[in-house]
Amino acid sequence: MSRSKPANQRSGKPQKYPASSGRKNPRSNRQGKPASSQDNWLYGDHAVMAALANPARKLRRLVITKAKLEALDIDTRGGIEERIAPEVIDKDVISALLPENAIHQGIALLTAPLPELSLADLPKADVSESIVVAVLDQVTDPQNVGAILRSAAAFDVSALIVPDRHSPPVAGVLAKAASGALEIVPIIRVGNLSRALDQLAEDGFWRIGLDGHATQELEDAAKSFQKIAIVLGAEGKGLRPLTAQKCDLLAKLPISSRIESLNVSNAAAITFYELARRTPNA
Repeated sequence: MSRSKPANQRSGKPQKYPASSGRKNPRSNRQGKPASSQDNWLYGDHAVMAALANPARKLRRLVITKAKLEALDIDTRGGIEERIAPEVIDKDVISALLPENAIHQGIALLTAPLPELSLADLPKADVSESIVVAVLDQVTDPQNVGAILRSAAAFDVSALIVPDRHSPPVAGVLAKAASGALEIVPIIRVGNLSRALDQLAEDGFWRIGLDGHATQELEDAAKSFQKIAIVLGAEGKGLRPLTAQKCDLLAKLPISSRIESLNVSNAAAITFYELARRTPNA
């Protein structure tokens, strides 16, 4: 490779969202009208509770069944009520507020989107630290993206970078599948994935594309680099040719020849684990 590694490296800790300014008056949220057309519903225990605990979240409306509210311990209930007043309603009424067949578990939260971040917001680090970011090339299934986000949180991936188009909304199914990880790992949306990959290279990241037909295994491909942008392709199609060309190298997971490939979220989990356990050669 002709590229030289830069002296400045960035942290492997998850990006922290900027904090919101102050608390809302809990009773001001009872009307249930979205303050913006971009407001969206989160639902399910983990997604909602994580959002309620995130000071960067601007809360609009919390709906909950009586049984769910009574099941919360006193401290949890008190912490919620400090931020927003819950509306106790029937589960069927909650269902009517949400997309069809949404599994809400008796709780849902209307919230503003998290602050938008850019590649310039990636954490900085000294030369002794490593950083991994994940880039998704047109992975459109919200269940897969949510599961990838959950694995990213588990293995300290610092950000998930996705194209504006051909990516699912950051709410609903995606948030539920992420099981709270949406509040931990930033999703950075970019207008042009090719240019984003160029910028990552300029910032010192080595771009490794995951490809089942690569000749090199990921463990060997990644061992020399502090800053890695791991690029994952869409289910079935894999990396697009232009995206693969933008990668500095391609690598594969050491899976059995008895199966051709893994689901992209499963492949991501194994990839993040492999990158988390490595000790880069300086």
